[in-house]
Amino acid sequence: MGRLKLEKWRLDNQRASAFRVAGVLPFLPVSLCSSSSSERRMADGDTNLPPIERRLGLQIWGIENMKMVPVPEKAYGTFFEGDCYIILHSKRTSRGTAVDLHYWIGKDSTQDEQGAAAMYVTQLDTALRGNPVQHREVQGHESETFQSYFRNGIIYKKGGVASGFKHVETNMYNIKRLLHVKGKKHVTATEVALSWDSFNKGDVFLLDLGKVLIQWNGPNCNIAEKSRGLALARSIRDSERGGRAQIGIIDNEKDSPDLLKIMKMVLGERRGELRDAIPDTKADELQKANVRLYHVYEKDNDLVVQEVATRPLTQDLLQHEDCYILDQGGYKIYVWRGKASNQEEKKAAFTRAVGFIQAKGYSPSTNIEVINDGAESAMFKQLFQKWTEKDETLGLGKIYTVGKTAKVEQVKFDTTQLHARPELAAEQRMVDDASGDIEVWRIEDLQMQPVNPKTYGQFYGGDCYLVLYTYLRSGRPHYVLYMWQGRHASVDEITACALNAIELDKKYGDEAVQVRVTMGKEPAHFLAIFKGKLIIYEGGTSRTQKSTPEPAIRLFQVRGTSEMNTKATEVPARASSLNSNDVFLLATNQVCYLWCGKGCSGDEREMAKMVADIVSRRDKHTILEGQEPAEFWEALGGKAPYASEKRFQEQITHYQPRLFECSNQTGRFIMTEVVGFCQEDLDEDDVMLLDTWEEIFLWVGKASNTYERNEAIASAKEYLKTHPAGRDLATPIILVKQGCEPLNFTGWFNAWDPYKWSDGKSYEEMKNSLGDMSAISEITVDLNNISLSKKTLSMTSLAVSSTASASPEYKSHFNHTDSSSYTNSSSYTNSSPFPMPNGEGIYSREVLMNKTVDELPEGVDPTKKEYYLSDADFHDIFGKSKHEFYQMPKWKQQNEKKQCGLF
Repeated sequence: MGRLKLEKWRLDNQRASAFRVAGVLPFLPVSLCSSSSSERRMADGDTNLPPIERRLGLQIWGIENMKMVPVPEKAYGTFFEGDCYIILHSKRTSRGTAVDLHYWIGKDSTQDEQGAAAMYVTQLDTALRGNPVQHREVQGHESETFQSYFRNGIIYKKGGVASGFKHVETNMYNIKRLLHVKGKKHVTATEVALSWDSFNKGDVFLLDLGKVLIQWNGPNCNIAEKSRGLALARSIRDSERGGRAQIGIIDNEKDSPDLLKIMKMVLGERRGELRDAIPDTKADELQKANVRLYHVYEKDNDLVVQEVATRPLTQDLLQHEDCYILDQGGYKIYVWRGKASNQEEKKAAFTRAVGFIQAKGYSPSTNIEVINDGAESAMFKQLFQKWTEKDETLGLGKIYTVGKTAKVEQVKFDTTQLHARPELAAEQRMVDDASGDIEVWRIEDLQMQPVNPKTYGQFYGGDCYLVLYTYLRSGRPHYVLYMWQGRHASVDEITACALNAIELDKKYGDEAVQVRVTMGKEPAHFLAIFKGKLIIYEGGTSRTQKSTPEPAIRLFQVRGTSEMNTKATEVPARASSLNSNDVFLLATNQVCYLWCGKGCSGDEREMAKMVADIVSRRDKHTILEGQEPAEFWEALGGKAPYASEKRFQEQITHYQPRLFECSNQTGRFIMTEVVGFCQEDLDEDDVMLLDTWEEIFLWVGKASNTYERNEAIASAKEYLKTHPAGRDLATPIILVKQGCEPLNFTGWFNAWDPYKWSDGKSYEEMKNSLGDMSAISEITVDLNNISLSKKTLSMTSLAVSSTASASPEYKSHFNHTDSSSYTNSSSYTNSSPFPMPNGEGIYSREVLMNKTVDELPEGVDPTKKEYYLSDADFHDIFGKSKHEFYQMPKWKQQNEKKQCGLF
């Protein structure tokens, strides 16, 4: 449990306490400070909440004059640095609805705005009955969960309420700004000074001139960063300019003289060399693994912080009557509020977290997550060695109730469903129905030696083996290459096993899925391919020339109910190895006993009989527990106590799969999590890690760099080693290559598209498909009353979009009304795909759904029927907002439109 440690922080006026003095922390919510004017204006019990729509998806409000003002969907993802925002996100999960509530603090926001935002979050939490997970987000340091809402990226804009700045109106072109774009998975764009001094060699910069967006890619940028920058540029074009803006891209300045000339007109001539990019400061996995749990409470005007435990943490440390702080190495602070804790303690959650951060000397931008007993987030649960839920359902309808003793039954399932239901393949860890072909080699003298097919399934702890499994899918062969490592094999043999696996993989076109299997941790599919004949010998070798004789007495524990899940494992030949839940085989020189424990099933006994014929040629004697002959105990060295209680479910873990981008190039192991992941998050130049708890998948993109490919397995081992929950280092590691993904991998992704890698557009294809260049004869950009004209721009430099999207303009600071820019826009023609037939552009669902082109109202674009739905109808049909829908990949949009009769 770790040493108990007691710390006290005196709450007095002489100390710069985070609980008493305002302004000590730059982003400290004023609701935590006694002198806050916003707190006086928002007294307890005075709820100033606007109407909250209880629906799935994203809702955002800004703080204006201490009121919550809704932000229009068109502006989602854009945040003023001088403002504070409240973000509510709801989504369906296997256990109901998950609700996350964030308050976002701009770096230039006022103390009063911060206090109002914190107060509203508390009121919203109460209104939503304590269900949301609450987050405190600071500009530039947002959590992965927050960033996952804005897949095209987050834009930080200068100004805010106090300075009179407004969100950009749709179709407004009087703009001149420079955005610094950073990130591969989590993209942010910060408005910076219009100067060459803002540039560097390693990042993407976007010069926004209203009618023209110029993307300048640093010479050291990678493809993923360029692609994310282009996605952001297109998002600005479509959402802020109604599709009526041109995008130019500079990959190489020598190839884009026209665009560079425009940039120089805005920024002036460039003097001197560009500086190198400053790498992001990210917490490494060692830092994140340093978890500590504290019990925090007030006593006699003191805040008492009592360290309860360090890694690994267990769930039973959390008492329902108390509140706790979990410190993840200063990277993130969690506050857990017990169901039976008092209301004052619950209200003080953020107060105590901010005070804790200051007292520890952590950065003021440290993320805070406040969670309620029974509504814990997936990220919180994964910090514990085990996490159990009451009446939790596992797999295909298995239910376990915490506190009850039960033997874990093996579940049979229909393997014919695997291809039709890839999510079933993922849950059951099955590539296919195990009906493919097997070849087995043993590593001998550091080379591959074929194993006699008659002995397939027999593995010795002193050896290493390669097992090639071949199966057909869509008429094409696929391969799984298992590397089985014996517990007593030498380091040289283990290394040779890995090297031979690489060579064997090359023989099959580098298409094999490579699986590292540690002795005793064989995955489900490995068991299935040996059809109930998998036998693991503790030591020795299967080589012809054996250095040591085989023992005269051997004991095997047999677990499994069918050919798909049975394994026999050699255990020490003594009575204490027995277990009443299982069947054991005791092989001697005279006889082979089948010992049947009281808790074993008939199916387990039948499978043990099949294994017995392999491990011994002697006569078989079946004996029941409690009816053993004296010779049985004599062979085991005499009677001794053994496990006789019914077996508990060892690990009822509610674990959601997690996807990470891996990086190890800087010498520090850095992982960036992708929350709410989908297939689109697998970039060709990435190495990604998918953690499903029982297995670790490493996905290797075709364009990933050699260093990260070679270090992939090492990265996975480092991930297990540094995991806060103290993971089993023998967890199977599966290497998956792009385009060769097995079902038990793709099943973790929603709507996996097997043709994405062949049909998906590369960065160059996206760049070249921006528009038809032959239609552009000139471009005019007004810069300080100077008109620049260039004739016939090259296809690789500039494109125009035909996608226009006019919508009601913004009002107030967050939603300003000014439609003149739209009605006076000379660029709007009858060829625009989104006409406004009734002033609103809205039709009922009956008019649009399941209609042919001839049946649609005049002016409706048949390829964009969904656009003409009202927001309410759209959300009712698709289960998400238009903003969320259009952030999805095109192929996903098309699939959903087909399902809803709007294609």
